[in-house]
Amino acid sequence: MFMRMIYDEKLAQAAYLIGCQRTGEAIVIDPERDVDRYIELASENGLRITAVAETHIHADFLSGARELAERVGAKVYVSDEGDADWKYQWLDRKVGGGSYDHQLLHDGDVFLIGKIEFRAIHTPGHTPEHLVYMVTDHGGGATEPIGIATGDFVFVGDLGRPDLLETAARQAGAMEPSARRLYKTVHKLDDVPDFVQVWPGHGAGSACGKALGAVPMSTIGYEKRFNPAIRAATSEDAFVDFILSGQPEPPMYFATMKKLNKVGPPVLGGVPQPERMDASDLRSIDPKTSAIVDTREWAAFRDGHVPGSLSFPLIKSFNTDAGSLIGPDEPMILIIEPDRLDEAVRDLIRIGLDRVEGWVDASTLDEYEDGSHILATTPEVEPNEASDLIESGDVRVLDVRRKTEYNEAHIDGATNVAHTRLASRLDEVPEGRLLVHCRSGVRSARASAYLQRRGHEVINLKGGIVAWQDKHDVVKPSTTAGAVS
Repeated sequence: MFMRMIYDEKLAQAAYLIGCQRTGEAIVIDPERDVDRYIELASENGLRITAVAETHIHADFLSGARELAERVGAKVYVSDEGDADWKYQWLDRKVGGGSYDHQLLHDGDVFLIGKIEFRAIHTPGHTPEHLVYMVTDHGGGATEPIGIATGDFVFVGDLGRPDLLETAARQAGAMEPSARRLYKTVHKLDDVPDFVQVWPGHGAGSACGKALGAVPMSTIGYEKRFNPAIRAATSEDAFVDFILSGQPEPPMYFATMKKLNKVGPPVLGGVPQPERMDASDLRSIDPKTSAIVDTREWAAFRDGHVPGSLSFPLIKSFNTDAGSLIGPDEPMILIIEPDRLDEAVRDLIRIGLDRVEGWVDASTLDEYEDGSHILATTPEVEPNEASDLIESGDVRVLDVRRKTEYNEAHIDGATNVAHTRLASRLDEVPEGRLLVHCRSGVRSARASAYLQRRGHEVINLKGGIVAWQDKHDVVKPSTTAGAVS
């Protein structure tokens, strides 16, 4: 048996290419949309992709299952569990007409890829239709499973969060019943041998859990012994309290991903190739109707950028930042280094931001300026100057960290709106000039540029609350009034 994890560092997402070396057939579990990577990897190892499977309807990225079905004719294996709201709606909508070759799966169903057996197990909780796949290599003579592709059920050190139906898909009152379903599902692990390997759908940094480990894989036995979320399942109420507490605010794009993955992601046919533009072309772009995405480092953006542009350096948070602060149908222009264009386009299409209509070489941005076009700046201050501004009443403080971070310690009087939810909560942003901060200044930089685009006057707090706390007071949960150091 051949098995490789294909890992997206920015989305902390894992797909799995599993192949039978006897027959040359292979399957991809939970692929992203730029499927050329999986096709090339399979070919390099003497395999052809004949099937694709999903563990569930994903919220954090657009699935490549439909893309693979179109590109190589892969048979689609997906869940038929869950109620009517959680059924796949694209299986009979093949481009050009007709249906995709597919099989709808229920708990206990088995299918083969060559000599490798895949057994579907219904594991509701994260989502109602969620499946995991128990893998047994009969071609190697095995009679017991080697591993289980757990999707968003079991992670290394965590379980998939059960609140997303409410917090991301906006189904009011869904999180507690989902948590109780997950509690019952956890006990299905009692029937899985401890030696079975855990092949999770995500790693550290994913928003699909709150404490995912950085180790890529584990075993069922290890997770039973040391996974805090599994160990919390001593009683149903204790588990529900544990699993729902401290979950981070989901990015804005999660709701769109859920919808598109259910009704069918648009078929790309390949990675888009946007048109090259020059700095003078930027002068004709209206930043109110097109997102100008500046991927340079913050310091460069801060000191000079196209008015109304967004600051999204190509760091690990790029997808989350862009997905949270760019509308799903907005046209985009990238300001970028040429050798990173393909990377950025792939990152964007993985979260459904397909309308990359052009790009400008970042090294030519100075050419934007002429007699009537001037690069804008974003003010940034050190904590001492920020303190003076607060004292004088010249600014209102906007804390764009997660709610859990804000509750641990915050600047007195600050308004808290997580930067991943800012686009949907603009009515909560204070009026007047804003002092924007996060933990260290990274998220607040993204938020500051976004708020400038939306017409707010902003100042970014350099170094965030980490730098602030060195010399200034914060409010902590233990305080009943005022502020403490």
